Amino acid sequence: MRAMQWITAAVLAAFLGYIGAWYLGFLQGNFSLLLFLATVVTGVYWVAERMYFWPRRRKAAVALEESIVARRAELDRKGIAKVDLEVSPEARGRILMQPWWLDWTAGLFPVIAIVFVLRSFLFEPFKIPSGSMIPTLMIGDLILVNKFTYGVRLPVINKKIIETGSPERGDVMVFRYPPQPNLDYIKRVVGVPGDEVAYLNKRLTINGQPVETSKLPDFFEKDEMRYFQQFEEKLGDKPHRLLNNANTPAFIQGASNFAFRENCRYSVEGVSCKVPAGHYFVMGDNRDNSLDSRYWGFVPDENIVGKAFFVWMNFGDIQRIGGFH
Repeated sequence: MRAMQWITAAVLAAFLGYIGAWYLGFLQGNFSLLLFLATVVTGVYWVAERMYFWPRRRKAAVALEESIVARRAELDRKGIAKVDLEVSPEARGRILMQPWWLDWTAGLFPVIAIVFVLRSFLFEPFKIPSGSMIPTLMIGDLILVNKFTYGVRLPVINKKIIETGSPERGDVMVFRYPPQPNLDYIKRVVGVPGDEVAYLNKRLTINGQPVETSKLPDFFEKDEMRYFQQFEEKLGDKPHRLLNNANTPAFIQGASNFAFRENCRYSVEGVSCKVPAGHYFVMGDNRDNSLDSRYWGFVPDENIVGKAFFVWMNFGDIQRIGGFH
C-alpha cells in the first residue's frame, strides 16, 4: 500500500502543479482536458476501490472477528470464561476506513463525474472578461452556455457526434477562438454559411438587404465614463442592442491573413465577406470595441462550444441576473 500512497501523491502533485502553472501564467491551461483527466484518474481509483481495496478491507475485518470467535472458543475449552475478547467499533472502523489516498481520489469521483457530464454535454459556465458584447453582456457577467443546442460533441476534442441544430443569425455563441483554439470567445452570429455579409459605414447588410436598425437613447458606459451611440438591431426573430463610437472610423485596421480571406473585400468603408460552407461570421455588439470576424475571419463549425442564454450572477450588479438575446 505504501507504493500506492507515493503514486497517488505524485498524481495529485502533477494536477496541482498544472493548475499552479496555469494560474501563474506559465502555460495556457485547458480546463476541459484537466476535468477529463481528473474524471478518468478518480474513476480508475473508484473502480479499484469497489473491486479490490474495499473487499480486502472488509475481508480483513471479517478475519479479525473470526479470529476473536476462534480464540474465545479455545479459551472456553480451557475453562477460561471471563476474558473480554470483543472487536470494538473503533477497531472495526479503522480497518474499514478508506486511506487518505483513496479518500482524495475514489471519494471525489462521483462529484467530479457529475460536473464532467453536466459541463460537457448540458451547460457550461463562463465569465465575460471584456466589453466586446456591451450592452448585451457586461464585464463580470457569469453566464450559462447550452452545450447541446448546436449538437452533442465529445469532450476535449469537440467532435460533433449527434446533430441537434445549427447556429442562427442573432444567436450569442461561445466558440474556440480560431487563431488560438485554447481560448473561448463569445460573439453574436451575424452570417451563416452562404451569406454575403457587409459591414459598410457601420451599417450591416446581409445578402444585399439592410438589417433593420433603429436609434435608441445614447448608452452611458460606466467604466469609460462616456456616452456611446446606441441602436436596436433585429437579426433573426428577436432584437438586440448594439453600440457605435462616432469617433471611430469605419475602416477595418489590422485584419489578419485568415483562412478564406479571399472571400472578403476590405475598403475604407468597411468589409464585405462571403461566408464559406461550415463557417460563421460573428461580431461583438460593441461594434467599435470588438475583435471579431472582421479582423480574424470565420468561425468553423468544429470550434463551436454552445449557445449563451442566461446570466446567473454578476457580483457587481445582481440585477444583471436573467436571460438575454
